[in-house]
Amino acid sequence: MVQAMLAERPALDTKKFQNPEVTAKGEARASVALAGLSTLWINTGSLCNIECDGCYIESGPRNDRLAYITRAEVAAFLDEIERNRLGTDEIGFTGGEPFMNKDMAAMAGDALARGFRVLILTNAMAPLWQKRAAVADLAHRHGRALSLRVSIDHFTPEGHEAVRGADSWAPMMRGLKWLADLGVTLSIAARQPAGETEDETRAGFARLFAAEGIALDAQSPADLVVFPDMDATADVPEITTACWNILGVDPADIMCATTRMVVKRKGADAPVVLPCTLLPYDRQFEMGPTLTDARGPVHLNHPHCATFCVLGGANCSGGD
Repeated sequence: MVQAMLAERPALDTKKFQNPEVTAKGEARASVALAGLSTLWINTGSLCNIECDGCYIESGPRNDRLAYITRAEVAAFLDEIERNRLGTDEIGFTGGEPFMNKDMAAMAGDALARGFRVLILTNAMAPLWQKRAAVADLAHRHGRALSLRVSIDHFTPEGHEAVRGADSWAPMMRGLKWLADLGVTLSIAARQPAGETEDETRAGFARLFAAEGIALDAQSPADLVVFPDMDATADVPEITTACWNILGVDPADIMCATTRMVVKRKGADAPVVLPCTLLPYDRQFEMGPTLTDARGPVHLNHPHCATFCVLGGANCSGGD
């Protein structure tokens, strides 16, 4: 029902999402407290080898608004986690395409060597293929503590390429099958297309996995993560403090209750911390240069907070 509501929406009311404390109707805006930093996301840079239709971060071969983060910069955040005993167990890497960052394998190796689980989001195309020796070495040394999640926008080549561009299916499948044989923890990220139910999406992926001999369970939310489509220009309800009880949603289950993301803006001297992976460019969500600075609550003052997290019930983490 929620997906049907989100699929057919008018343009966003420009009075909404203006005040972090109060909604357009004057009601108290919901916020989410940090319960504990379970997952720290690292944005490796916004550049990508392809340009997808509707990419929420607008990644592509020309978007360098988020610079390549360095191994040393990531190590400083890992040091802070250990020094302050934050209890973080997972380090996630997202982009852009993470394997375009020359330090990607080294950053993942550093995190794995410190005992963190590592999740890397990838399109499994040429940048991964060119780094497969380094990825295979990580898999040999760390096994299933290393997770890779491959983005597949539809279970058909036509549906996938409608989003990712012509000739994107075959190189993705080559990388996916290579990863499936590698012994890492593998999962798939798919979109929930308008007009298609989640059951239909999962059934389609089940057929794909069976046909390609990929040992993933399309009915498992750990193996196949189905995300709602996001459109920040489409209307969505603002989330008030009363919504938690009305919707039956626990704020502790919202992504920013357990995650933060590090980004480095083009031209910046140092990275900054944001609440989550979905808001890389909105400076109102900058929380400071350290994880200590980012301990405060997050006001749900963005359409993605409603569409993706509260109404969509989605979470980018690789945890159970």
